[in-house]
Amino acid sequence: MAYVRVTEVTFYDPEIAYESYVLFTGADSVTRLIDLAGAVAHEWPHPGVPPRLLDPAVNGGRVGDIGVQLSDSGDPRGGIYANGTIGQLDWSGERVWEWGHQAPGGAARQNHDWELLPNGNRLILVTVPRVVEALGSATVGDQGLYEVDPNGEIVWTWLAGDHLGELGFSEAGWHALRETVARDPDDPWGYLEMNSAKTLGANRWHDRDPGTVFHPDNVLVSFRKANIVALIEKSSGSVVWKLGPYFDATPGEQHQRINVHKVPRPLDQISGQHNPHMIAPGLPGAGNILVFDNQGGAGYPPAALGIYAGSRVLEIDPTTEQIVWQYTAEDSGLPPWEFFSSFVSNAQRLPGGNTLVTEGMRGRLFQVTPDGDVAWEYHSPYLGRGVAGEPEVREPRVPGVDRLTVTPLVYRAQAVPFDWVPEGTAKTPPRAVDRRPHR
Repeated sequence: MAYVRVTEVTFYDPEIAYESYVLFTGADSVTRLIDLAGAVAHEWPHPGVPPRLLDPAVNGGRVGDIGVQLSDSGDPRGGIYANGTIGQLDWSGERVWEWGHQAPGGAARQNHDWELLPNGNRLILVTVPRVVEALGSATVGDQGLYEVDPNGEIVWTWLAGDHLGELGFSEAGWHALRETVARDPDDPWGYLEMNSAKTLGANRWHDRDPGTVFHPDNVLVSFRKANIVALIEKSSGSVVWKLGPYFDATPGEQHQRINVHKVPRPLDQISGQHNPHMIAPGLPGAGNILVFDNQGGAGYPPAALGIYAGSRVLEIDPTTEQIVWQYTAEDSGLPPWEFFSSFVSNAQRLPGGNTLVTEGMRGRLFQVTPDGDVAWEYHSPYLGRGVAGEPEVREPRVPGVDRLTVTPLVYRAQAVPFDWVPEGTAKTPPRAVDRRPHR
């Protein structure tokens, strides 16, 4: 029997949805800008990890420029080694900037994240093959950050392997980490799987106290396999604040929140999280940290997860480390497993208070209101064939999948304001849609 999958826009309520374009790379490695009717307004024949339309305010006033991957490294390990060059394209697809050939080893090895900074430099999450003494004598894929100037020169470097002692591993955690590295030093996703890096930017904590750890230049990062969100002080390179890797739990109780909806409350076990970032000024929740908590298997040693698998989006006050808002499937009146992506995914706060969510494993993008009502829902129709165990098939690579499979995977989506693209770009008039299957 054939598997039938409902695709494209399945729900749209123009009365409560925030109007924007949405950018994402499909599993076919094509990056598309769609409107809320699902119509493709523009596309580029390149993947992005992630793709990102650039804010004209930090791009010299230029509109329609995008950052994507431009070439493959050819490295047979794939994964975090696979990216040859990254770059900036204009609306017509012409190359404005490219970087990678001049990088150490002749390839960018960019993966998971990057950011165009206000000073014109780029913060790039990279992989550096090297020996990390704390983990043994084998060469591993150490991940870290380069700040690269417009001429392609690296002006600042930070490597995770130099800071493992600052991450709070227990004795059992160190043992599990070293055992994992010894078993598979060539893991194509990295021993920590650093999957996010974003400068804090202007924020109310620093405005109130310039001496706080929340300096705008400091970089918030995520280590998926370690269940850690950490803040790197740009000036020293030290980890000055973090969430995880371990959380208190009441004996005999499920550690996570499946049936707990009261907020605020202390943060409990995150697991396999993606894209933590500080909500920008002018948006509801500004200064809080928004994170997609996958609740996928992770941790050194592995976190004990709940029985009923379900992901959640958390908004966390970084000064109290309490959850102040959350979204789970139950907030939309559904069982927890109806919203679940054990890997990839992200969330983005929108003007007016809605949140754009990428349930990446399923290729589902949707907006929710602060009360958990779905305002817009889209299922990517763009499929690709990927496998983790076959290095010759690198785009997309699906963690934990051993045979060639078809997937609608979306790594991360971005809501794009209308004035970030050229005038006259197609936009479908709002029209209510409800194609969701009856439940």
